[in-house]
Amino acid sequence: MIIQLEPNITIDQKEKLIEQLEVIRYQSSEVVTQYGHYLIGIGKQPFDIRSIGNLPGIRDIHRVSDNYKLVSSKWKVKETRIDLGDGVEIGQGKLALMAGPCSIESEEQIASTIKHLQENNVRIMRGGVYKPRSSPYSFRGLGIEGLKMWYEQTRPAGIKIITEVMMTEQIDAMIDYVDVFQVGARNAQNFNLLDALGGVDKPVLLKRGISGTVEELLQVAEYIFSNGNERIMLCERGIRTYESVYRNTMDLNAVAMLKEKTHLPVIADPSHGIGVRRFVDKIALASVMAGADGVIVEVHQQPEKAFSDGQQTLSFQEAKRLYSRLRQTFELRESFQ
Repeated sequence: MIIQLEPNITIDQKEKLIEQLEVIRYQSSEVVTQYGHYLIGIGKQPFDIRSIGNLPGIRDIHRVSDNYKLVSSKWKVKETRIDLGDGVEIGQGKLALMAGPCSIESEEQIASTIKHLQENNVRIMRGGVYKPRSSPYSFRGLGIEGLKMWYEQTRPAGIKIITEVMMTEQIDAMIDYVDVFQVGARNAQNFNLLDALGGVDKPVLLKRGISGTVEELLQVAEYIFSNGNERIMLCERGIRTYESVYRNTMDLNAVAMLKEKTHLPVIADPSHGIGVRRFVDKIALASVMAGADGVIVEVHQQPEKAFSDGQQTLSFQEAKRLYSRLRQTFELRESFQ
């Protein structure tokens, strides 16, 4: 169960509540986030919910059978909206577009990408300054100095930054220059990193693990929420299967299922999902029809010269066409509801 506590609950009231949970043999865990104060009750014994709900200091109480309780839609029916400031919002009936290169490479590249995004009313720029690469000889990013250089150009342009954090030690150095921390597929079960991101007041985009299930993705999000951070987005980016003719198997089923199971925004990453440039637009459009709250794509002025992932990266012209089609598809989807 999830028990929402009143902001002014007294220590005595909270102790009596915990005692009552012990009476019905429920283990309790306290969670304090940016927006709420909760007690999570874990147990199986049947009980009269009024015996708990009528106690002083309680705002509301919810039965949630899922192992992932805080991110479940069973207690929070209204979808979560994440506000990045300056009118940039994700979730609750809005389509968020995020675009940028796989890797941040140079000042010139940043400037050309910002110009492209502004021309197409895209307010969130993705890019990597720390790159987890399969080969140790591949380009691995410009690091914190590259992030600072990127930040200096995006701020005057009103563009928000989403970028990957790989280690807990990087968070403090990055936090002043990042609007959304991304957790990549390879770190989807790095529980030390997840715990640490639960303690920061910055949104987190959580990518599905390379072979992770939907339930595992929700459990990973629960780690972040239970450590104090409610501002979470889930990202379907394809999983590794036996198929070898494309990069990953983009699981559009997961987009639809996540929209049913959680109140968190769901983002689709078709660039990594299929890994083949000429099909990225088709998978992106299908993701929106499946219910995605946003799409994140890789774009570059000259994809064939990109330092990484050029084979799945759209040119500016290809991306411009896709943005328009995504918005049209979203409007079509909304008209069906």
